[in-house]
Amino acid sequence: MMPTDLPDLKLLQLFDLLYEARSVTRVAEQLGQSQPTVSIWLGRLRETLQDPLFIRTPGGMAPTPQADALIGPCREILESLRRFVAWEIAFDPATAQRRFRICMTDASHITLLPRLLAHVRAQAPGIRLEAARIDGNTERALESGEADLAIGYVPWLGAGIYQQQLYQQDWVCLTNRHHPRVRGRLGLKQYRSEGHVAIESGTGAQLLEHALARERIERDVVLQLPGFLGLGTIIQTTDLIATLPRHIGETLAQVNGLAVHPCPISVDGFAVRQHWHARYHHEAGNRWLRSVVVQLFGAASRG
Repeated sequence: MMPTDLPDLKLLQLFDLLYEARSVTRVAEQLGQSQPTVSIWLGRLRETLQDPLFIRTPGGMAPTPQADALIGPCREILESLRRFVAWEIAFDPATAQRRFRICMTDASHITLLPRLLAHVRAQAPGIRLEAARIDGNTERALESGEADLAIGYVPWLGAGIYQQQLYQQDWVCLTNRHHPRVRGRLGLKQYRSEGHVAIESGTGAQLLEHALARERIERDVVLQLPGFLGLGTIIQTTDLIATLPRHIGETLAQVNGLAVHPCPISVDGFAVRQHWHARYHHEAGNRWLRSVVVQLFGAASRG
């Protein structure tokens, strides 16, 4: 069937109402039309669907078997059109049933996700969160809608990606609070001579590697980890040093009772931002999620 052969919306509405009311007169009143007009519309619908659809009986307009078979698809079409017209005009977090997928580093699983989850559970109990990795697939995932946001330091994202700065990050070092050789400030000489834990992951890791190369520092890496899982316990139970962004560093220090030191080498800082695709810039649910992230993690919220 060509698009020009599709029935008018008013004919589908007529079919739905007449199936319910079984009376042309009552349907005419509901549609605000005259009875002859509604009869003409019914004739057009019968011609389009090639079936009488309704037969006049003493009890009213009785549907034919064809009408019984078509009423379900008709109502699905009407409901789809209603959703189309009202699509995300408003987003009510208290009643919304939806999944949001957020790309983030494993550091953000520790620093951001617990607070975000607590807020969402309190304000939007029907919302489900999913955390995904930041990797080479992130830009495509944002464009396709597979992911709603990416939060972190993601400088390689290309055109069509909006971004909003949340806060700045500098670098710190963590040590055991009772480290036998680090008393007070961690100096460059000690930094060079002590053993280190190196973290492979994290979108800012290259900044640290560039700084080490620039300062011609070769750390004595005793342990290399793929991420931050277990790092706090390792520093707490050894004399090793970890160099990492301040937010994750201070979080791990608070949880594990560690000492936080200014990093003795100059490492470029970076901005943590939230990123989303232009296709979803005006989508109500995405706007709500972005507003929550700013409220919780924007520079003003961090004091």
